[in-house]
Amino acid sequence: MDVKEIDQTVSAWLEELGEHTRGLIHEHLTVKTKEGNERNLVTNVDVANQKWLLAKIQSLDPNARVIHEEGDSNRPTSTDGDIWYIDPIDGTMNFVHEHVDFAIMMALYRDGKPVLGWILDVMNQRLVHGGPEYGAWVDDQRLESPEDVNLEHAVMLLSGRRLVAGYPGYREVADRALAFRVLGSSGISFSRVILGQASGYYSKLEPWDFAPGTAIAAALNLAVTNLDGQPLNMLLSNSVLIATQSAHRDLIKMFKD
Repeated sequence: MDVKEIDQTVSAWLEELGEHTRGLIHEHLTVKTKEGNERNLVTNVDVANQKWLLAKIQSLDPNARVIHEEGDSNRPTSTDGDIWYIDPIDGTMNFVHEHVDFAIMMALYRDGKPVLGWILDVMNQRLVHGGPEYGAWVDDQRLESPEDVNLEHAVMLLSGRRLVAGYPGYREVADRALAFRVLGSSGISFSRVILGQASGYYSKLEPWDFAPGTAIAAALNLAVTNLDGQPLNMLLSNSVLIATQSAHRDLIKMFKD
């Protein structure tokens, strides 16, 4: 199966799953907390969506390994071969309490390199997808690279929790950027940057949070690295920075200074 066929297949999965998830938004949800953290939620929809997607991947690519959010106890220790990433509901707090600004995300990497990523904005029924050899798309419209702006002209998206808690760098980014916003979903945040609606995003993320957006960004003139300007570790959590090239240079310099 070539890249276009994989994209069409997974896009169809996400269209079906998105419709199903929208139908559950006002139904009774079973909501639990993870690791005793009342802000880290998981619902029955997260678990069911992941189970459904795992079955789909297994039918398409029986030898593939998967890194996923819920119950991720057997994470691969190398990036060899095909690895799929799944985030069944990204922005679960938004899903439970706001019913907007949450995503279903997937990505396919091969030997550590991005092949394709998918970010479905569930409530807006908008799919951002693509990869370095395939191009970046919103639904069936091909995307061009966003305008390259520097940090002083950038709208930056940030982790609100880390900003309020005073984690290093967040206040400095907020002060130097033209403006900052907090969305509560890495997928929605990556999508805003990819679509040119923001110029950068900075947060501490797990692989399933950043793999889809990183794959799509590789088709555009966007930089995605850790705070040292180095490639992301696709097996572990990272402090992730996606931005236009100029804003990214400004930010890396700021973090080093």
